[in-house]
Amino acid sequence: MLCIQNGMVHDAIHPQPRHADILVESGKIVRIAAGLTPPDGCQVVNAAGRQVYPGFVEAHSHLGLDVSGAGAEGEDYSEFQDIFSPQLRSIDAIQPMDPAFREAALAGVTTVCTGPGSCNVLGGQFAAIKTVGRRVDDMVIRSNVAMKCAFGENPKRRYKNINNSSRMSTAAKLRDALFRARDYQERIEAAGDDLLRRPPFDMKLESLLPVLRREIPLKAHAHQANDCFTALRIAREFGVDITLEHVTEGHLVADLLAKENVPLAVGPSLTHASKIELRNKTFETPGILAKAGCQVSIITDAPVIPQCYLPLCAALAVKSGMEPFAALQAITINPARHIGVADRLGSLEAGKDADIVMMDGPCFAIDSTVEMVFINGQPVR
Repeated sequence: MLCIQNGMVHDAIHPQPRHADILVESGKIVRIAAGLTPPDGCQVVNAAGRQVYPGFVEAHSHLGLDVSGAGAEGEDYSEFQDIFSPQLRSIDAIQPMDPAFREAALAGVTTVCTGPGSCNVLGGQFAAIKTVGRRVDDMVIRSNVAMKCAFGENPKRRYKNINNSSRMSTAAKLRDALFRARDYQERIEAAGDDLLRRPPFDMKLESLLPVLRREIPLKAHAHQANDCFTALRIAREFGVDITLEHVTEGHLVADLLAKENVPLAVGPSLTHASKIELRNKTFETPGILAKAGCQVSIITDAPVIPQCYLPLCAALAVKSGMEPFAALQAITINPARHIGVADRLGSLEAGKDADIVMMDGPCFAIDSTVEMVFINGQPVR
C-alpha cells in the first residue's frame, strides 16, 4: 500500500484543489480525503508543500513508432506502399525500449495513445498504453482505441503520382472503403451460421467493422477547417463516431465545431508552419475552442514535439489565454475521454489507476520540477 500525505490535490474534476491524502492499494486509488491514517506497513510519501496531479495523458502520439536516434530504419509509424491499410496494429511495431518512453514518464506523461501516421487515407489502429514497461503487451490499456484516417496535404503528397492527387480523391477513397465494409458486414449478417454463404475473409474490411459497430471512432487527421468538416460529413453519412485530430484552424470555426460535439485533439503547436495547411497555427486555438464549449485535448504529436513536453504545450496555451483548469483537463481527463479510457485514467478519483504526479510547484510554471511519478502505484525511477 501507498499513502501520499498532505499534498495539494488537483483532481482534474473540480476547479479548486484541496489538501488531502491519497491512499493506494494494488495499483488503484482507494480513497482521497484529508487526515487519513495509513495502515500498518503502508509506504508513506510526504507531499507537504507539493502539488499533486493525475498522470498526464496524450491523446495523439506516435511514441515508440519513430524510435529516437534510429534514423530511417526506426520509422514504423506508417505503411508507405498502401494508401488503404486499416488492418495495421500499432502494438505490432511499438518499441518500449525507445528512450523517449522514460523521458515521458519522468515528465509525468503516464499514458499515451500511439499509432500510425497520416500519409494514408486509412492508416491503422491506435493503442492506449502506459509509458513504462519492457513488453508492449504489459503496457497496453486498450489495444484498439481508434482507426486512423487522414485528410489534407499528407495523403495527397504521399500518393500524388499514384492515385490520390486531390482532396476529393481522399474523401472518395474513404467513402469507398466504408461502403465496402458496410456491404461486407451486411453479407456476414445475412449468412448467419451458414459458412458457405459468408463472403471471403477480407482482413482490411474486417478491421473496419468495429468502426461501423461504433465500438471505436475514426481518428481523423485534419488541420484545415474544410478538412474537419469533410471528416464530419463522412462520419455522419455512415453513422460512425469520430474524433478530430490537430484542428489547426479550429479557432476560426470554434462556434461551428462546438455544435458538432466531438472530441478535438489540438496540436502540435510548438513547431514551424511547415506546410500550407498550418499557416494559421497558434497556441490560442485550444483556449478559444475550450471557451466555445468544445472538449479539447492538447497534443504533441510526438516525436513532432518530444513527448515529455506535453505539459509545456499546455503551459504555452495558458500563456496564450487558455484557462489553467481547462488546460489541466486538456492533458488529463479530456484526452482520457477522447481515447475511451476515462473509466481508468485522467483524474484522481477512487477506483482509478494510481497514476500520480507530484511537483514542487504549479504544473504550468516553467520553473516547477516533477519530483515523483507513480504509474499503477509504482514509482518511476
